[in-house]
Amino acid sequence: MSIFLGRRALLGSLPFAALPARAQEAFPSRPITIVNAYAAGGQTDIATRLTADRLGTAIGQRVVVENRVGGATSIASTLVAQARPDGHTLLAGTSSLAINPTLQPRLTPRDPQAELAPVGMVYRGAFVFHIFPGVPATTLPEFIAYAKANPGQLNYGGVVGTVVHLAMQMLCQRAGIEMTAVPNRGGVEGLLDLQAGRIHCNFQSPVEAMPSLQEGKTRALAISSRERLANLPDVPTVAETLPGFEAVLWMALFAPAGTPAPVIEKLAAALGTVTGSEDYRSRMARIGLTAETGGPSEVQALLAADTVNWRKVITEAGIQN
Repeated sequence: MSIFLGRRALLGSLPFAALPARAQEAFPSRPITIVNAYAAGGQTDIATRLTADRLGTAIGQRVVVENRVGGATSIASTLVAQARPDGHTLLAGTSSLAINPTLQPRLTPRDPQAELAPVGMVYRGAFVFHIFPGVPATTLPEFIAYAKANPGQLNYGGVVGTVVHLAMQMLCQRAGIEMTAVPNRGGVEGLLDLQAGRIHCNFQSPVEAMPSLQEGKTRALAISSRERLANLPDVPTVAETLPGFEAVLWMALFAPAGTPAPVIEKLAAALGTVTGSEDYRSRMARIGLTAETGGPSEVQALLAADTVNWRKVITEAGIQN
């Protein structure tokens, strides 16, 4: 037997484990996709695209946004939960991940805390509580007093099961008032209903509410976050009247459960660079959002706390969808 054949035979008899392991695929090795559950052109979509553009620069790979609307956001979140856990498919996850397990338990993922891996925070967005000018109230305490004197006579709008709808339910619960929900398709439709007096009050994003407030078509009474808004500094928070009240829409990035820790860490570090930059924070503020820094542990804690909070609101109100 030749020396060559002898060596080949010897190599062939060695256990597979003794051969050099193939180097792990570098991350990211191809473009990253952020799946967004909301329609193109809206506030959430604008924020997602701004984040994707900056994240691509920070991580050194192209990041694209794919809109998968429908199923009360479950189409997008299910797609990501079932994607290959390699960090190349991410979810622009919002507060709906904390709402759906209670409101629509048949939707997937049934347990976002187990089926998705948090990467990092993107933003928090407060809502403006504004009213039809024909309602005789200029402050939130006056509005609550009027609602108590006229139980069931005031209407509010919103898409059933959204943060806006649940925020109104929580306001009613905390203030001890009774109002009637008038479902709509959200956003523009809700604003038009409010301006026309078909509904009497609503929570809406600052971007949606500001033009109406400036034109005097609606009147701002309160802000849903615990801090006042920089662009509406004279409008108090709901919490200043009802201590502890907070209802915000948040967004964070998530990967499929099982994504390797080093990949999550790299994504979180790049995202933190984006959300911590002054230019990004300024751009987000222009569309009424507050950029948030925070890694996987902060996102996990927020999702867990919000799930408990909205479960209580949904259960007490007896909401079914």
